[in-house]
Amino acid sequence: MNEYIIALHMHTRYSDGSGSHGDLANAALKTGVDVLLVTDHNVLVQGFDRYFEKDGRRVLMLVGEEIHDQARQPQKNHLLAFGITRELATYARDPQTLINQVRDHGGLAFIAHPVDPELPLFGETDISWVDWSVDGYTGIELWNGFSELKYVLKSKLQAVFYAFFPQFYAHGPLPEAVARWDNLMASGKRVVAVGGADAHALRMSMGPLHRTIFPYEYHFSAVTTHIQTNAILSGEVDVDRKLILSTLSQGHAFVAYDLPAPARGFNFTAQTESTTAMMGDELPFAQGIKLGIHLPRACDCRLLLDGVVVKRWQRGVDHTYDVTQPGVYRVECWLNYLGKKRAWIFSNPIYLR
Repeated sequence: MNEYIIALHMHTRYSDGSGSHGDLANAALKTGVDVLLVTDHNVLVQGFDRYFEKDGRRVLMLVGEEIHDQARQPQKNHLLAFGITRELATYARDPQTLINQVRDHGGLAFIAHPVDPELPLFGETDISWVDWSVDGYTGIELWNGFSELKYVLKSKLQAVFYAFFPQFYAHGPLPEAVARWDNLMASGKRVVAVGGADAHALRMSMGPLHRTIFPYEYHFSAVTTHIQTNAILSGEVDVDRKLILSTLSQGHAFVAYDLPAPARGFNFTAQTESTTAMMGDELPFAQGIKLGIHLPRACDCRLLLDGVVVKRWQRGVDHTYDVTQPGVYRVECWLNYLGKKRAWIFSNPIYLR
């Protein structure tokens, strides 16, 4: 099994980011990210799907788009589209039509920042997803780094502190987003969870203070998505694009906050007498299924069934669980970091229907 780190949901000067595609690539090369999924607002920027290399490292950049209806007030329903080859923002008015178009053009559709609260302190409105009657999307952005900042920020003094020390603000996916995800899966849907940076590298001024807050390098060291593939990345862009998108669509992935400790090496499987299922897979429920968890290091590890914790371990790195009932099983891992317990890993589920 091969593991690759994806940084997704980021913006350049083509929309409301401050950097170029080259800046993104350089930040990824410095932080050890393997794949970038770039998503400027309502513009599909052509010509940057390629490998960038430096000092023996390489990163694959793939360009998608974050699409929303710019005429809608207030703003809602942002969609991340990966793997599309043509501009689809003209379909933004109706979310279901947009999702259908993404799928029909061979792409993956992820609901961006499903819960994104207002931040009156800086004139930011609530831009949550509200049209939950849609179907056919691949998944949701369970953990969005920028949405969480809006959630925890309460004062301008706090804003200055986080601007200089961003490692203190991340705690975990917003509880409302996690509850929505669990409810969708409990209703019978397959919903892939990803973690996104929503990186802008904003240049801010407050009196005499001038700073690029939350630079790309910070984001690429924080909330990411790790994928597990059977094949290695070949260096051929078209081949590797297909592998990455296929892996994401199947949910062979987990969301990680890599800043407290590297999450590389995590694994969650279901074992029967004849097969081994991985994250994102579905098996018919039967007696004798054993779940297995491997951790990169000991932590507060929780196994959840349909959103409810059924087992918890706080020591050791290898754990097993004998399944006694069907449902949606997933794993959460938490670590103590900078004086607080913070989310570290959220697995995609194994479905035992």
